[in-house]
Amino acid sequence: MNPRPLLAAGLLMGAGLGGFVDGIVFHQILQWHNMLSARLPPTNLVDAKVNMFWDGVFHAAVWVMTALGIGLLFRCGRRSDVPWSGPLLLGGMLLGWGLFNLIEGLIDHQWLGLHHVVDNVQANPLPADLGFLASGVLLILAGGAMARIGTTGPTRRAGSGGAR
Repeated sequence: MNPRPLLAAGLLMGAGLGGFVDGIVFHQILQWHNMLSARLPPTNLVDAKVNMFWDGVFHAAVWVMTALGIGLLFRCGRRSDVPWSGPLLLGGMLLGWGLFNLIEGLIDHQWLGLHHVVDNVQANPLPADLGFLASGVLLILAGGAMARIGTTGPTRRAGSGGAR
């Protein structure tokens, strides 16, 4: 049995869905930041529209990741050598979400300074940024543990019985 294809599908879906959570919760609902809000604060209509455009590019990218993950999942369902394991898929998704938080947090928040978790306050953004990075580490640890359970527990082969 080869668990890697199912894990890869979970990783892509988790990264994409984690990006959607970030964009929907932090960008749109809470309005704590936009893609470029540390560099181009949305304090006027033009800057807000530029930020909104780059938020849209971000959402398009995470949509593509999610769609590719779903495509990989369908391919897994047709392979008899891939275990059909809910814990493995969920573990991969948690790993993907955690990797998204860790990589996006390091690159966009720390190295490039494009935005921080909370850009619309005068306070130090570092504590919230570190919390975001910590959430990535926790998701990676939980996903790794779940994926290990999924590779050692009982599984069905994809393409057999109830995996249609």
